[in-house]
Amino acid sequence: MRDVLDDLTKRWEAGESVGLGTVVATFRSAPRPPGASMLVTREGEAVGSVSGGCVEGAVYEEGSTVLKGSEPVLRRYGVSDDDAFAVGLTCGGILDIFVERIDRETFPDLDEVAASVRAEEPVAVATVIEHPEQAKVGTHLLIWRERVRGTLGASRVDDAVIDDVRGMLASGRSGVIEYGPEGQRRGEGMRVFVNSFEPPPRMLVFGAIDFAAAMARMGAFLGYRVTVCDARPVFATNSRFPGVDDVVVDWPHRYLAQEAEEGRLDERTAVMVLTHDPKFDVPVLKEALRMDVGYIGAMGSRRTHENRLTRLREEGVTEEELSRVSSPIGLDLGARTPEETAVSIAAELIALRWGGRGVRLSDVEGPIHHD
Repeated sequence: MRDVLDDLTKRWEAGESVGLGTVVATFRSAPRPPGASMLVTREGEAVGSVSGGCVEGAVYEEGSTVLKGSEPVLRRYGVSDDDAFAVGLTCGGILDIFVERIDRETFPDLDEVAASVRAEEPVAVATVIEHPEQAKVGTHLLIWRERVRGTLGASRVDDAVIDDVRGMLASGRSGVIEYGPEGQRRGEGMRVFVNSFEPPPRMLVFGAIDFAAAMARMGAFLGYRVTVCDARPVFATNSRFPGVDDVVVDWPHRYLAQEAEEGRLDERTAVMVLTHDPKFDVPVLKEALRMDVGYIGAMGSRRTHENRLTRLREEGVTEEELSRVSSPIGLDLGARTPEETAVSIAAELIALRWGGRGVRLSDVEGPIHHD
């Protein structure tokens, strides 16, 4: 829902009703992840995408139907279905899509969700997508780290869902949880979709050089909140890095330590050290390698990297800690320009996140998406 939240909120505030189709589960090579959404308006406009074009037509019809008063509905689209090719899902994947009507009556607290997302306050929306009692399908429960809003019908159900959802919210995961109709943890009959809205992951780019500018643009494109940091004020300027979330003039290691101390880094954070200068590289890498961040990459030739490793060992960094640094940074794409290098680094981030091998898909067999 994040990708259509602005449009959805504007129409909600105007008192309009829209049909909302949301991907709640995927299998095999499904094109869009859980949480991807598409709006259908009363004027016949479609906003967003649930499949990159494969089943939009079918979801559009379902959205139009719920706008006319039909109950929320859960649909599955996949090549194993008799009508799969009729709706165009020929990629080999399977999508579960939940379609509901959204307005002030069905979702009275949508504005609170939107406000939390804009403030980068973690929040999750738990929605009943399947239940033996149809009246409970489409009910929402909003869950923050310290508070909740709404109910799924009974305290036992709410308690079970709140406990599970907070665990998912902490890791930024969205997906379906199954319970018994009364909230039994090992039961079945009720399915709840959890849409987690964690703040965007952070990318810290150290070194205000031309490669940093390209990497910052790529990071923003991938959905990161990007910070460029350099101790040299002549280089670390907003004019040289337009569109970057934060441009900071500070020593990299000092800034990184401060951000960690204030709890602004997590296992999704990507740290890019692009300075090529030992007086910057070594202190900031020493800090980063002892933090619980998701990725640490350092630019430089193999000779530069070996020299950097020697200096880090002299600073007391262990071999286990050193094994965490990706250097030379990026995948072997033959990249030369700053933009090509940024693509190479982004490719490495994506491969590490999803378990990819970084080889040509045409040269391998099997699924193109990894679990």
